[in-house]
Amino acid sequence: MRTLRSWAVRTATLAGLLVSAALPSTAQTVYQVPAMSDFSGPFSSIMPMMAGGREAVATWWNTEVGAKMGVKVELKSYDTRYDAAQTASLWPGVLATKPLVGLSAGGPDTAALQQRLPTDKVVMISGSAANGSGWRPNQWVLTPRPTFVHEIAGFIEWYQKTKTPGRPLKAAMFTTEASPSFADMAKGVAAYAKAKPNVVNLVEMVFVDVQPTDVTLQLRRVLNAGAEVILVPTNIQQAVAVKRAMQALGKNVPIVHGLQNSPGMLQKLVGSMAAMEGDYEMHGGVITSDEENDAKKFYDMLVAKHGMKVPWHAITSLGMTQTLLALRAVEVAAKKHGPDKLTGEHIHSAMLETTFPAKDFFGLTGGDLDFSVEAPFPTKDPRINIGQVVGGKLVTVAKGVPVPQLAKW
Repeated sequence: MRTLRSWAVRTATLAGLLVSAALPSTAQTVYQVPAMSDFSGPFSSIMPMMAGGREAVATWWNTEVGAKMGVKVELKSYDTRYDAAQTASLWPGVLATKPLVGLSAGGPDTAALQQRLPTDKVVMISGSAANGSGWRPNQWVLTPRPTFVHEIAGFIEWYQKTKTPGRPLKAAMFTTEASPSFADMAKGVAAYAKAKPNVVNLVEMVFVDVQPTDVTLQLRRVLNAGAEVILVPTNIQQAVAVKRAMQALGKNVPIVHGLQNSPGMLQKLVGSMAAMEGDYEMHGGVITSDEENDAKKFYDMLVAKHGMKVPWHAITSLGMTQTLLALRAVEVAAKKHGPDKLTGEHIHSAMLETTFPAKDFFGLTGGDLDFSVEAPFPTKDPRINIGQVVGGKLVTVAKGVPVPQLAKW
């Protein structure tokens, strides 16, 4: 009897060991990823799309990538109201969670944290394009897109080569001095135009209010001066004002938008997508059209399998891209240092030492991404994508357009 019991115990023990060996390891190190957000400030209406893009990518990564590496990330949103003071006040609590990398909502986060992060050893990934004021060495707030001015210059050079070869493009730009970011764009574009007179003739830099009521007089002036494209890479309000002025004047000169005021965001405000026929969208992210491409397929997979509930939109893609970049850096660092030993310095080093191939981002970027101590954005070979409204639909007209090298302005 004792022999039988002993045999049974040994058999059960062996069976348990065999089952354990057959099961994958579930040991995971959990890292917090603070997601700075704006749910009650000026961008609260679009923040859910950005947040939805972030969360779905993190869920996919935890399931498909992190689980195999022994790493799990937990996103937690912090409502900063897009205010630097609020970001600064929340930061001690965020820091107490010992994050390695976080997600920035934009300029106020950078303003509040840029000088702190090298000491706190936390990398922040921004989805926005960079500003000239942030073009400094040894930064810990990094972005997959170059500066707004680089994006604009990339579009100008593409347009001049394809539409007005052999002579400079005549362009005008609407912006404002009331916003540091938009004033920086004006300064940078003016410096670029001065340096490249054979590429662009900037007929006027038009300064208007942040939320202008009517810009018909200003638009008439620049059109009479021969402007062939109107650059409005600023905000929704200025883009709508310029479009209404264009309609009032009965003209159809192309208007050029950025990611943050893309045609997809404006169509309801100006009547329809068809009302923007011929207008352009340009930036370092994907053009969120209805076309079947790798980025749209990735989004559709997130909808089908990983809880994506927000629409395919420029702002959704912004949240997706910044999260993917953060997690790709985690992958690189985990492979080098071990999944349970990661620090913010490991993430920062991974960002600076790695060229992240475009395929890692499923078509969400203009090309490969690389970083160095010289700038907080890709400088080796930054690229943009360009879309245009054709036949009442937004379509991609150019992918991976090179961005010129620019001097600091």
